[in-house]
Amino acid sequence: MRAQPQTPKRNFRGLMLLLLATFLFSATTLNAQDAAAEYTEFRGKILDKEGKDPVVFATLLVTGTNISTVSNTEGDYLLKVPNEYLNASLEVSLLGFETYTVPLSEVPKSKHKIYLTVEISQLSEISVTRFADANALVRAVFRKRGDNTLPQPARMTAFYRETIKRRNRNVSLTEAVVDLYKQPSTNNIKDVVALDKARKSTDYRRLDTVALKLQGGPFSTLYLDIMKYPEYIFTEDTYDLYDFSLESSTAVNDRPVYVVSFKQKDFVLDPLYYGQLYIDTETLALTSAEYQLLLTDKKAASALFVKRKPGDIVVTPTRAAYRVDYREKDGRWFYGYGSVDLTFKINKKRKLFNSVYSLNSEMAVTNWELITNDQIVRPKDRLRPSVVITDEISGFSDPDFWGARNVIEPEKSIESAINKIQRQMRRSNK
Repeated sequence: MRAQPQTPKRNFRGLMLLLLATFLFSATTLNAQDAAAEYTEFRGKILDKEGKDPVVFATLLVTGTNISTVSNTEGDYLLKVPNEYLNASLEVSLLGFETYTVPLSEVPKSKHKIYLTVEISQLSEISVTRFADANALVRAVFRKRGDNTLPQPARMTAFYRETIKRRNRNVSLTEAVVDLYKQPSTNNIKDVVALDKARKSTDYRRLDTVALKLQGGPFSTLYLDIMKYPEYIFTEDTYDLYDFSLESSTAVNDRPVYVVSFKQKDFVLDPLYYGQLYIDTETLALTSAEYQLLLTDKKAASALFVKRKPGDIVVTPTRAAYRVDYREKDGRWFYGYGSVDLTFKINKKRKLFNSVYSLNSEMAVTNWELITNDQIVRPKDRLRPSVVITDEISGFSDPDFWGARNVIEPEKSIESAINKIQRQMRRSNK
């Protein structure tokens, strides 16, 4: 399901770099040794103060640093802080909630519950009338991206996770720490990814003879950075293919944001997107975006995603959802988190029942620093955009595998799936 960038007027497939492949690929893993580091580990859960529900994808940041992580889909978090920063504070933020700040010295090391309060924010009349035309507002966001994003290259450490489920059962898990060499949004130089450390475990018997692999690996989430890669969703030639509308306001980091909904116009036949953009009212910086691919035309959507498959299999996408979050420091916004959720129904000839597979990939930036182009990794050490993380099984039995690196806390279902896969592999090796 790989799609190449098209000519400006027909550039509808850019984000289809979030790729499905069958029976195809292998790759090598590069494992760097952890540098010795003294750090303290904090574990807990983030909850909605009102409903006591888990708060998903909240950002946890050590103030005065670029060290951060995000909560998982169960609200759990894991944060590793070098001991030299233990006098700093912990800042927890998420779109629509008031920012929560507490000294790290007051944060328990485990089982700590953080409660976030819903932000109630009303835009002033001046802010509301500043952009009566939502289409013009979105165009202004992309015009000003050079003023709002990082002004020079940055080296980012990020944690990447990729999971495959057959119906409700986890059958494959890939995790990696990668180095992202991010270029400013205003130049045409592509970002670079280098693999630092990785591990993977897959139970192919539960894949029902269909080996699903996500081609692109970390690139599948990196290309969601639409401030760097606007051609994958909005261009001068595609703005008018969408209907834009202003919704009720909300807030991020205690700052009001515009909420703009968009969807493709009725006359547009090619599969495009629908969703919401969250825009800082003062700077017009994009703070977050959530959107999905319109899958009304199943045949056309399938052609976007499926690169190669056996002749007796029909693959139908039923969900393609994307999310990107940006974080702010010193008045500049940078890529902080991206996630992809894909669901496919697979029918096999002469088989009575179909199979449903879900593929999810997510990446969170956990640290970063500004650099020069001279500091970017050598070409031979770079990952290719077509990479598939190796099938080699390693690391999951070692609780210290990641060392001082920050990772996204695994869901309980993932933990149990990995334990089950390991038990099955041990039995099969006897």
